Amino acid sequence: MAGSWATFGVDLHVDVARTGSGLRRGLTDALREAVRGGRLAPGVRLPSSRSLAADLGIARNTVADAYADLVAEGWLTARQGSGTRVAQRDVPVPAAPARRPRSPRGPAYDLVPGTPDLASFPRAEWLKAYRRALTAAPNDALGYGDPRGRVELRTALAGYLARARGVRADPEHILICSGFVHGLILLGEVLRRRGARTLAVESYGLDVHWDLIERAGLASVPLPFDELGTRTDDLGGTGDDGPGGVLLTPAHQFPMGVPLRPERRAAVVDWARRTGGLILEDDYDGEFRYDRQPVGALQGLDPDRVVYFGTASKALAPGLRLGWLVLPPDVAPEVMAAKGGADWSCGVLDQLTLAEFITSGAYDRHVRASRLRYRRRRDQLVTALAARAPSVTATGIAAGFHAVLRLPPGTEQSVVRAAAWHGLAAHGLTRYRHPAATLPPTDALVVGYGTPSDSGWPGALERLCAALP
Repeated sequence: MAGSWATFGVDLHVDVARTGSGLRRGLTDALREAVRGGRLAPGVRLPSSRSLAADLGIARNTVADAYADLVAEGWLTARQGSGTRVAQRDVPVPAAPARRPRSPRGPAYDLVPGTPDLASFPRAEWLKAYRRALTAAPNDALGYGDPRGRVELRTALAGYLARARGVRADPEHILICSGFVHGLILLGEVLRRRGARTLAVESYGLDVHWDLIERAGLASVPLPFDELGTRTDDLGGTGDDGPGGVLLTPAHQFPMGVPLRPERRAAVVDWARRTGGLILEDDYDGEFRYDRQPVGALQGLDPDRVVYFGTASKALAPGLRLGWLVLPPDVAPEVMAAKGGADWSCGVLDQLTLAEFITSGAYDRHVRASRLRYRRRRDQLVTALAARAPSVTATGIAAGFHAVLRLPPGTEQSVVRAAAWHGLAAHGLTRYRHPAATLPPTDALVVGYGTPSDSGWPGALERLCAALP
């Protein structure tokens, strides 16, 4: 006979037929083994003999006798008013190895770009939005739902993106995903099914994106890059003569920090119209700008040829795993079908919370506060460089929350090593260069100044200056 009981919400399986020597002995042996094996921890209160007998379908006296045997052996204790509990026993501690290897010490400060100041996440406002959203949510919102995502969030995003980023969006053509990578996987699948063989990318970017493109069965081909940024004047024609799409960060090129020039925006849109190719626009930090007018989304020039990618990862936190695609009408059904087959829906309650967060104005307030915080840090970085490392110049700093620190020729690797020695996680520009790109040598350090907390930023800046030539 086998059975289980629940004690304070914990289920424990007990096999009482293992010995074949009667129910009492079988139950006694099973309980003793559960204690010895650690499934019943010291101090855990066992169910009453009546409750356990009912759960196992045996006589109460059998359970009471088994308990009495184990109390006599010291495995259990029984006190009036306290019930039957597992006795406190000494647990042998495994001997430590003679020579325990020391684990490497991690960096004291993370200056790798891409993550915001997580300590500034608006917990109180988010919790208020969560409560309001949960209270107002219809019962059917907790079902499997629409693969596009909740209509409340898609509607809120359509209004916000039109107002803040110049995106022309219909809620019917917005799809909620779990971040940029998820969206890129979906678009890679769609492009491959459409017969595309290559996807043009920027000469500087993230290797994780290039790897995902390759895994989708597409070759990533880097575009030329000059002192004015990415060049889009030679994308080629249709079929084997050119790519099926192009992936760009037009508002603030990652990591170089320059916006795509107007004539190059026009050129890539003309290419897409002429060839039927798709432009994949990664608007990863378009909300953060300081010394310039906002650069609107490229999607506003031609919503029929541009897929707009946005996420909550930079403005709020990557752990939310919320992103969105604004899709051309003829592409939307294909992307929605791809998502529906692999991942039916993202977390509904987080979607509803973000919708409430946006419509209540809390999102705008948080973005404005973050913009001020990052601008202050950027200004402190520029001031510190001028005073302590005058041979280093910060570029790409009109927007976003990372900077490219131009270094004297031939010093990049030594500076990366010095940064690590000073307890900093930081990457050189070489890390972000596409392996097939033809680029002149450029020594630089890419520094994300968004990740440290307000209290940690001064210490990170001090160590950074100490590591620079």
